[in-house]
Amino acid sequence: MGDNTFIAVGGEEGIRQLVDNFYSHMDTLPEARTIRAMHAEDLTESKAKLTAFLAGWMGGPDRYTEQYGMMNLPGAHRHLGIGIAEKEAWLLCMQKALDDQNYHELLKRHIMVQLSFPAEMCRSRS
Repeated sequence: MGDNTFIAVGGEEGIRQLVDNFYSHMDTLPEARTIRAMHAEDLTESKAKLTAFLAGWMGGPDRYTEQYGMMNLPGAHRHLGIGIAEKEAWLLCMQKALDDQNYHELLKRHIMVQLSFPAEMCRSRS
């Protein structure tokens, strides 16, 4: 409720660490090879956008809208041809990144359940 999740993950600094860990797993997990190939070699912009998205999504400042304009999650990802395998690989990277953090298990589960909805919204194929 409110900004509780944002506070519980350590605010923007906590989200930046989560995003760094997320992309580290994307770079190293064999299951993430396909989704890593969907990103530019330089992950600076991807990291900034995911950090901004997660900050607002978790109840903090709406950095994404401030920096990039209105978010259209399905539209922004439609060109990538995301299927079930890609969605699951993305969620696996996020689960591993959450596991790297010193978060309570209930917080990790809450975040993963809630992230399954936007992850599904990005899926454009079976």
